[in-house]
Amino acid sequence: MSDRETRHQELAERYLPEELLERFRERAAVYDRENSFFHEDLAELREQGYLTLFVPAEFGGPGLTLNEVSRLQQRLATAAPGTALAINMHLMCTGVIRAMFERGDRSLGYVFEEAMAGEIFAFGISEPANDWVLQGSKSKAEPQEDGGYLLSGVKIFTSLSPVWTRLIVHGLDTATAGTDAETLVYGFLERTAEEAAAWGGEGITVSDQWDVLGMRASHSRATILDGARIRPERVARKIPAGRHPDLLTFAITANFQLLIGSVYAGVARRALDLAAAGMKKRRSAKAGTSHAEVPEARVRLADAHMEFMAVPAQLDAYTRDFDELVDYGAEWPLRLVSARLNASTAARRNAETALICAGGSGFDNGSELSRVYRDATAGLFHPPSADAARPMYAAALLDE
Repeated sequence: MSDRETRHQELAERYLPEELLERFRERAAVYDRENSFFHEDLAELREQGYLTLFVPAEFGGPGLTLNEVSRLQQRLATAAPGTALAINMHLMCTGVIRAMFERGDRSLGYVFEEAMAGEIFAFGISEPANDWVLQGSKSKAEPQEDGGYLLSGVKIFTSLSPVWTRLIVHGLDTATAGTDAETLVYGFLERTAEEAAAWGGEGITVSDQWDVLGMRASHSRATILDGARIRPERVARKIPAGRHPDLLTFAITANFQLLIGSVYAGVARRALDLAAAGMKKRRSAKAGTSHAEVPEARVRLADAHMEFMAVPAQLDAYTRDFDELVDYGAEWPLRLVSARLNASTAARRNAETALICAGGSGFDNGSELSRVYRDATAGLFHPPSADAARPMYAAALLDE
């Protein structure tokens, strides 16, 4: 075993030991059935120091790399996909600051300090019908005399809704709206743990609509903002709207795409394990043996496994390149988005394969396979979709 693999194994045993994963797996079924938030999982992850993984040693954290956190997230997702997807958003926020630090920008160090103090960060960027995502916003940011902003708009799929105390958001500076110098404001909203538990905060309302197909434990509810205050010292960036490169948005894109991909890679891996277990358990009257010995079933499982092998390899390569500051320039988005799309596609395909391999028992709503299949479908909704991404890949080959 290489030194790097030994390191990954040590981290897995330190942060996500088998007995912890088994508890998460047992609770995942309960959270899904009851449509409840993963409070118990979160408490145990806190205790393990999982929420500080990206925090550098100088701030008191373990200072893990994106490659290391990606591997841990894949492992967590094999047990509790909803928990992994939601905690991703906190890890993404701290990972963004870690990436900026490594590239010379230390302006947002307070994020590390607050993460060490127990604050929970979440991602409030996605908006209804805003396919610009990071490059535009339908939310309005009204400038205040003190340099802060009041933000109004709707943010969708805001994971960690009942617990986040810090939310990274963006909005269009109303003083620039309609001009040639339209500016996006990025910053952090704040609320107390008590406000979070009450599903609100000053100028913040959390939607009561949450009865979704999969990833139910994440409680990624819509967040309605009505004059929510970004304090002057929590204004992180002012960026021209449209296609303008910036370190903050690059770091967000990289951490979002690669960590989301890591979750679905874990889901895909679990689906394969469930497929194999189902084949061993299922009997064929015609063949007089288990389906594990039926050639057609073995071919189906083998094909799924071969296709899957490229997914963790791609994530491993790109997270290491990101950690090592490899400069792909304008080609980075091609790599980042493809890693996430390939992982989410593998999760859906493998979940379907597992259902076929396991037979009718997997169709039962109480089956883990049924839940994994539904959880995998959430991969269709992370931006950008395959349809939205295709023009980028075509243009890269057509020199457009």
